[in-house]
Amino acid sequence: MKSIRFRFLAAFLAVLLGSVVAKSQTTEEAAPSHPMHGHGMGMGMEGHLHFMAAKLNLTDDQKTQMKAILQKEHPTMKPLHQQEHQIDMQLREFVEGSFDQGKVAALAAQKAQIQAAITVQQTRIHNELYQLLTADQKTQLKQMEANHEARMQKHMNQEAPAPPQQ
Repeated sequence: MKSIRFRFLAAFLAVLLGSVVAKSQTTEEAAPSHPMHGHGMGMGMEGHLHFMAAKLNLTDDQKTQMKAILQKEHPTMKPLHQQEHQIDMQLREFVEGSFDQGKVAALAAQKAQIQAAITVQQTRIHNELYQLLTADQKTQLKQMEANHEARMQKHMNQEAPAPPQQ
């Protein structure tokens, strides 16, 4: 149960952070020519990000502080994501070519280590961002989390349709 709540909090903070970055970058530089350029931030996602930031009524100071944290952490996160991407590309070769279980297992172990490092860094960053929220914003975020959890639980509790009888 806590795992789902933590995942939602992490996802929400990632969306919130993305919103801050997207908002700050739209005023400083032109939008990318390809909608998926730069970590999948297409126009649909950008709209969603702005919506989430608005839900918590972040102040300009909070947005500035969050942007500074993200800029500070970018040099740490970028190489980790690049390493993960390189491993994904190597794994794709085993999908398209001949399969070698030993090599795939070794790549999977490397990827797991990188993903663990990414998770640690993201959680630390999310904690820094969470600390910038006011008590009211934290309460509002927890309420949004609880509402999301209730919807997820309802969805998970719905019975799957019975398989067709033969």
